Amino acid sequence: MKSQFLIPTLIVLGLASCQDKDESAQAPPARPPALVKFVHPVQKEIVAWDEYTGRIEAVREVEVRSRVGGLLESINFTDGQLVKEGELLFTIDKEPFEAELAAAKADLAQAETERDLAKSNYERGQALLKRNAIAKEDVEVREGDFAGAEARVLSQRARVRIAQLNLNYTEVRAPITGRIADRFVSAGNLISGGSAQSTLLTSIVSVDPIYCRIEADEASVLKYMRLNQQGKRESAREGGVEVEMGLGDDEGYPRRGRIDFVNNTFDPATATMRARAIFDNDDGFLTPGMFARVRLPGRGEFRATLVPEIAIQTQQSFTSILTVGENDVVEVVPVTLGPLQGDMRVVEEELPADTRVIVSGLTSAFPGSTVNPQPLQEKEAESSPSE
Repeated sequence: MKSQFLIPTLIVLGLASCQDKDESAQAPPARPPALVKFVHPVQKEIVAWDEYTGRIEAVREVEVRSRVGGLLESINFTDGQLVKEGELLFTIDKEPFEAELAAAKADLAQAETERDLAKSNYERGQALLKRNAIAKEDVEVREGDFAGAEARVLSQRARVRIAQLNLNYTEVRAPITGRIADRFVSAGNLISGGSAQSTLLTSIVSVDPIYCRIEADEASVLKYMRLNQQGKRESAREGGVEVEMGLGDDEGYPRRGRIDFVNNTFDPATATMRARAIFDNDDGFLTPGMFARVRLPGRGEFRATLVPEIAIQTQQSFTSILTVGENDVVEVVPVTLGPLQGDMRVVEEELPADTRVIVSGLTSAFPGSTVNPQPLQEKEAESSPSE
């Protein structure tokens, strides 16, 4: 009887043992730690730059108007060309002014003749007075006639001078060197001249050098003033602060200039202060009205901690980096961001030099998880700086 119960029991145990072996064979293997690449933070001396949007402006801009009115006879330039100071732009009909000059010269000749006669009479009167052959009152009258004639000569000379100037003004010449706009009036029209409301003929803007205007907010201006008080930064008012500029399609900031003016008040509407930088523009490429990117030193040179920009993690207002801690466990390190330096970002926190900052495999690295960290090689950084 015992053998009859023993045999089924052994069969059941054998079947259970086989089932356990099948289940263990089918269980998936444990996932290996995720592979991540890391770099160490960089410590170096840098200059922190503040970036602004600027507007290109001409150093000189002139509205060309005539100083005399008349018939516009000819136009002597090509629209949009570069012109030199003194170059002939417009010609006004000269005939009325030549006639006025001729009349002024004739009146001057008559006045000089009358002056010479009055002078001769006065000199004869003086000679007669010495011989008591004429009354003193008569000599005084002749003296007065001579003085009046001399004054009329001076007046006519001034009239000739004015007539000559008006004749010269019939040739409207470029007041500055620069690029001219198109003609605003066609030849054959009558134009007015001699006042700020005179007919506007064209305009000219200077080309080289050229200004770039920026607006700095109050917080930035206060920062610059504090740094200047502490001796850590030159005052821009002294003209020694160098700036860099790039256009919208430029890589980086290829042009170099300097601040040459800072306004004396804040704009109450925007709480900003206007500043102006001056740049060379010998190639004539910079054109008034362009927008530009401008950066200037935010503070003096200082030692900063930098990490790759791709390592920065941002969630709403929380900014952090992922690092590999003890036992290869991923840790979250909050950071405060500073300015961008190429593809590196300044962080205000002082990170230990051996900190392992994750830059690759970020999507597989979770805080608290164990990873397989490998240092990022230089060639890898150049070929694939991000995932």
